[in-house]
Amino acid sequence: MGDVSTLVIAVAATAAASAVLGWFLRSWAADRALRRNQRFYGLPDNSECLLVVSRDSGADAAVARNDVFALLELAAVVKNCRAHAQVISGEAARQGFGERTEFCIGGPMANRRMAAHLHSLLPGISVSTDSTPGPDRGAFLIGTERYRLENGSVEHVLLARLTAGQEGRPVFLICGQRSVTHQAASRYLAKHHARLARRHGTGGNFVLLLRVVNSQAYGPDVVELVGDVTRQATTARPKVPAPAGKD
Repeated sequence: MGDVSTLVIAVAATAAASAVLGWFLRSWAADRALRRNQRFYGLPDNSECLLVVSRDSGADAAVARNDVFALLELAAVVKNCRAHAQVISGEAARQGFGERTEFCIGGPMANRRMAAHLHSLLPGISVSTDSTPGPDRGAFLIGTERYRLENGSVEHVLLARLTAGQEGRPVFLICGQRSVTHQAASRYLAKHHARLARRHGTGGNFVLLLRVVNSQAYGPDVVELVGDVTRQATTARPKVPAPAGKD
């Protein structure tokens, strides 16, 4: 009888030790994943970040419906990092970057902040802002390659993580040809952040070109990676010399 009691106690003690060890390992793994995400997003505990959003061209001071969905995706990212977010308009932002993590959403026509970031940080990219209907309306020129908008069929969006230096907090740019692409890119960032961190490092810069396929049928759900365009985007294109005047 004593041997049975001893065996039961030993089994119970082993089970309790295994449960404690399992809890410890799960907590350790979860904390490690949290710290890795915080480093990638530049969002330590209780830190502040900015969500900079475009104005909807159809309404005064309104935000496009898909941009609201993009903000919700990013707000979940911020909350999971145990940080806090402030939402502001691209027209109202009047500060540099590097002190706080920033998520900037929208094209350069509707978001002045995005236009400034593209000019300063991505000199190899230009976005057609011509309002005249035509094949190049809203097109991206990245290096020497042009990516046109096919409304509802093929739409492109830039997803970038850029820092001002090793100590600076990152700015994430989500610049698309239509607002549905902003939701798609925000979801892509939230879903693939671990893979992006492994490939580019938790502090690395990258500029990705994504393609949203058949949004009129699938919304923001079908997204393809066109390629990593970091080198082309961050290298200024040579200026074309003006034609010589006639004598």
